[in-house]
Amino acid sequence: MPSMKVHVRFPEEKIKEPVIYQIGHEFKVVTNVRRADVRETTGWMDLELTGESAEIERAIAGLRKKGVIVDPIELDVVEG
Repeated sequence: MPSMKVHVRFPEEKIKEPVIYQIGHEFKVVTNVRRADVRETTGWMDLELTGESAEIERAIAGLRKKGVIVDPIELDVVEG
């Protein structure tokens, strides 16, 4: 099953929202937090998304729509 690792940064107003939980329920992807540092006013995490390639892309678009910043960790967009 394809997976993609992304770096997610949370603006202060999004810190307390369950964004990763929501993505896991709205899209057919498994979310796996690999590393994270979340504080009162800032936060980031390295997240692995596993699922069909198109669904991973939809989940990333969904994260961005929710107001978080998403950057790929690796140049290989989707791994098999």
